Amino acid sequence: MMIRIGANPIGWSNDDMIEIGGETPLEVCLAEAREAGFTGMELGNKFPRRAETLRPILEAHGHSLVSGWYSTELLLRDENAEFEAVAAHAELLAAMGCGVLIACETSNAIHGQMETPLSARPVLPHDVWGRFGMRLTAFAQKLKQHYGLTLVYHHHMGTIVQTEAEIDRLMATTGDAVHLLLDTGHVTWGGGDPARVARNHKARIAHVHAKDVRAAMMLKSNAEDWSFLRSVLAGVYTVPGDGLVDFPAVFAELGGYAGWVVVEAEQDPEKAHPLTYAKMGYDYLRQALGGAGFTIAD
Repeated sequence: MMIRIGANPIGWSNDDMIEIGGETPLEVCLAEAREAGFTGMELGNKFPRRAETLRPILEAHGHSLVSGWYSTELLLRDENAEFEAVAAHAELLAAMGCGVLIACETSNAIHGQMETPLSARPVLPHDVWGRFGMRLTAFAQKLKQHYGLTLVYHHHMGTIVQTEAEIDRLMATTGDAVHLLLDTGHVTWGGGDPARVARNHKARIAHVHAKDVRAAMMLKSNAEDWSFLRSVLAGVYTVPGDGLVDFPAVFAELGGYAGWVVVEAEQDPEKAHPLTYAKMGYDYLRQALGGAGFTIAD
């Protein structure tokens, strides 16, 4: 069970609010991530999008490219149109040797809207799930066939797949070509149990985002019906080991998993010093994964 521990640059510079950490150079992010122990990075808004430019930058700091987020619009267009839209992104990931493509349906999502409360997030009607699942499956098959990339679906607050029940339904209405990105923070804040999700969908989990949740801030956000972005700025998320998520229980359910475990804990870098929290997250993950019997690739 070989694991590689990566990071997402969202702890240094936010993608949904580019002004948050906007002054931090990419090189600082990459250098500090490597200092903390990480050996791979997911894409962020400051990354060049041509392999010949990006590769030497990452290699100079000792990183591989892990993957990158892609926003699908399969509620509005079919898999053929989506496949045309993803071309440049998929070509970059394939050229950089990535194994997975992170996808999330965002055509009607509200997680990027500062003033929209999470209670206003979209809920997919019963009679639309079948069509969505078919399109997502066909899109995933095309990605695998043409680029060798496995689609991993990122359930996310403020989107049509937020709750544990919606994760279950996504898995039930898609074929085996669609895999799951298990995000411990989003499952927890969505009211679910990440260990149970890991147990129920272990065979199709092909990527893991490890983030923790501050219970007091989550409860305050829920009670006052904040937006996703307001909650993030207030500190609802943190690195593994700094919140309420039971990571040993999650990892105990993931026996046999091999791949990346990525710290993706968006915080305001003015409140949460990126290098300090990166070291905390990496050290905790290494200990927790080792305790669960995983081997960490250096």
